[in-house]
Amino acid sequence: MRHRIAGRQLNRTSEHRLAMRRNLTASLFEHETISTTLEKAKDVRGFAEKLITLAKKGTLPARRRAIALLNNRAIYEEDEKGQLVKKGTVVGKLFSDIAPRYLDRPGGYTRIIKLPKRRLGDAGQLVLLQLVGAGQEKVGEKQK
Repeated sequence: MRHRIAGRQLNRTSEHRLAMRRNLTASLFEHETISTTLEKAKDVRGFAEKLITLAKKGTLPARRRAIALLNNRAIYEEDEKGQLVKKGTVVGKLFSDIAPRYLDRPGGYTRIIKLPKRRLGDAGQLVLLQLVGAGQEKVGEKQK
């Protein structure tokens, strides 16, 4: 029996859950929106929000703790020639771009939007996990 055991098991080992949580969170910070299942999104949301709160401090110990929790994955983008160019790291983007957006916000940095589609194979409920305010400046530019 699983009485008084917190957290979701997701039918994975603890190492697999930790790796999945780190990878989904790094992808969320890199792309600012990801598509995943509802259960995974609910599991990742708390981890991502704790990292954003940690990044709002902006200190060196906070950065080291974020690197330990998240792993410092590189971000690559294609240039005009089709070559992959390193643009920075996930923790660097978290501390320089994402955290300053939420300095005046006390919490609730992510949102979950349910999609009408189901995943092929097991019919899992698909959702969009987004950072709040991601894409807002793009919408404002289109209206102008």
